[in-house]
Parts: sequence; structure tokens; C-alpha cells
Amino acid sequence: MSKMTVEDISIQDQSVLMRVDFNVPVKSGRVTNDKRIRAALPTMRYVLQQGGKLILMSHLGRPKGERKPEYSLKPCVPLLAEHLGQPVAFATDCIGEEVREAVARLSSGQVLLLENLRYHKGEEKNDPDFARALSQWGDVFVNDAFGTAHRAHASTEGVTHYLQPCAAGYLMMKELEYLGRVTGSPQHPFVAILGGAKISGKIDVIQSLLPKVDRLIIGGGMMFTFLRAKGLEVGRSLLEEDRIAMAKQLLDDAGDKILLPVDCRVSSQFDIQSGHVAQLRTVPVNAIPSDSSGLDIGPDTIDAFGKALAGARMIVWNGPMGVFEIAQTAEGTFKMARVLADLTSQGAITVIGGGDSAAAAEKAGVADRISHISTGGGASLEFLEGKTLPGVAALTENE
Repeated sequence: MSKMTVEDISIQDQSVLMRVDFNVPVKSGRVTNDKRIRAALPTMRYVLQQGGKLILMSHLGRPKGERKPEYSLKPCVPLLAEHLGQPVAFATDCIGEEVREAVARLSSGQVLLLENLRYHKGEEKNDPDFARALSQWGDVFVNDAFGTAHRAHASTEGVTHYLQPCAAGYLMMKELEYLGRVTGSPQHPFVAILGGAKISGKIDVIQSLLPKVDRLIIGGGMMFTFLRAKGLEVGRSLLEEDRIAMAKQLLDDAGDKILLPVDCRVSSQFDIQSGHVAQLRTVPVNAIPSDSSGLDIGPDTIDAFGKALAGARMIVWNGPMGVFEIAQTAEGTFKMARVLADLTSQGAITVIGGGDSAAAAEKAGVADRISHISTGGGASLEFLEGKTLPGVAALTENE
């Protein structure tokens, strides 16, 4: 870590303004998945044990600068109190007089959660006045919200201009450690698995990882643009016509590094919302019917991918292998997740980017058997692309 961490700063009797990612699903006023809250607990507990006054700030959803009750962070309070084993105060705004009074009431070892940052337009605009208003609540700043680190918002980048020192929390540290190893000093054999719908969203990742990996496995909807680049017909499968030439160039540049599917599961009729798939069958990739769409990788491909992964010391995975939202077409994705879990138990370092891949590992029941599952889909993708994350760059350098 070239940046200061929560362990490098003085916390006793200090007001610690901490950016967390409590962007959790809420239904009928209840949090339905508290994984992101649990992810930030180690840093919160450390601050409280060190005698800090903890002020938490987060966004939830996209209220677009308006106060909308369905986006309130208040449902997080009972869960947070339960996990921490102590009361959690709540402020109905994140700036203003009420917050000032709530912060003033805090004693060492106590917690205050502020209301949704995105109730104010200044958050996403990284407005200096809004950032300055937020910075008043802390003596020091800790960022433990990796999922928002790729955004230069008032609470991630703006506040760092008015508060020093600015340090990384434990979750941020873990993310940077694992993703940093993947991009900076990977162990070999090093294999990357890329899936998801479109090649356009993964071009930068492919170009960044190609020189570093020993094999690059391609699955998901993006595989059909690569297959088309090889001259194969793909029926009604997802295809980015404007990326075919780019896919061909990548295949030419990669030589035998890129591994494509040899068979896939197809259907002439499917509906993601209802989960209905008509007459699902397996065909070789050079025999996809003109009236059908490819929805998952086939059994021969699963075997081939498994063999390519055998013996790998480091694996990074971003993007599902098919339409994993439908049970019948989730097999490829779930089997890849289980292969990664088995390889982890054999000593491989496995890293899963956030978003759909993380959800797939969870659904497959192997999330706790993976070395690291990122909490930030967009942030992990940009990190793997080699981009600088504003929320990380803004933290204080560790002298």
C-alpha cells in the first residue's frame, strides 16, 4: 500500500468521517441483503475499539438529487446496530444544523449514520461547497467504499481537499491488495475468464490483461462477436456488428492465448423475466441454427475450460458464461464458479470482479470458497483496465 491506511492514523477521540458503500437492496423498508454492510464491519469495529467517534456516509440508489423516501438509508440502522452490538444514531440529512448537533453529541466509541448523500445534487457533481460541508464532520477521513472509488464524487474525492489525513479502510485495502496482485505481480500460470453480454464493455480489460495472462477464456454473450470474427454464423445470438473487426484483431494479436467455446446451449425462444426457455439444446459453435440464440456455454466447453484452468496459480473472472438469471441456462456459469472454488482449495489465488460474477458465485453457493470477491463491479473493471481510480488516488500518500 502506497496510501495511508486506517492503522496509520491517530483515532483516539477523533471524529472519523468514513465513506462506506451501503448501496443495499431495500424492499418494504427492510434491507434484503446486508452483504455490503457486513463488508465494512472490520473497519468500523477498529475505529470504535480505538476510541474514535464514527460518522458514516453513503449513497443508496439513484434519487438524482431529490429526497425520495424509498432511497433512505434509515433501514440500515437496525442491522448496523445488531452487527456492531451497540446503538447507532441517524441523521435525516448529511449536511446542515441537525447533523452538526448530532456530531457534537457523539462520544468516543459511538456511531452516527448520515442520510443518503445523493439526496443532494452536489454529491455526484463533486461540488466543492458540498464537499466542504461534508468535511466539517470529521477530523480525519477513511474511505472503505471501493465500489464507488472509480467515481470522483464529493464524498470520495472532494472531501480529501479539506481533510487530512485521508486513509483506506480494511475493505479498500483488501480490494487493492488482490486486484493489485492481478494487475501488478500475477502468479503464473495466470488465467483470466471474461464473460458478460458485450465485448465493447471489456475491450480495455482484454487489452490490459492479454500481455499478462497465459490464457484468456472467453464466454457469455461476447463470445458470439468473437465467433463471428472467425467467420462462423451465430444465428440470433447477441452480436456487436461494429466490434467484429476489433474481435478479429484481438484474436490475431493473441495467437493461441484466447480460448473460445466449442459448443453452446441454444433456444429459438426465451424470456428472462419469466425464466421460460423453449427447446434448449446443445450444438457445436459452427452449427448454431439461424433461428436460435446462444444462451450458455455447452458441456464440452465446460470441460475444455476446466482443463485450461487446471494448474493455474492465479485466476481472475469477470462476467457470467451465459444467461445465469434463468436456471436452465445458468449451468455454465455455476460450474465455472465451482471450478474456481475447487482450485482455491488447491492453493490457487482466485479473484472475482463484482457485479454479475459475484452474484453468480453467491448463487452457486461457493462465495466463501473464493480468495477474493470484489464489492465493486465498475470499480474492479476499471482497475483491471489499468485506470486510476479517483477515490484511491485522492488518499494520502504513506511516507
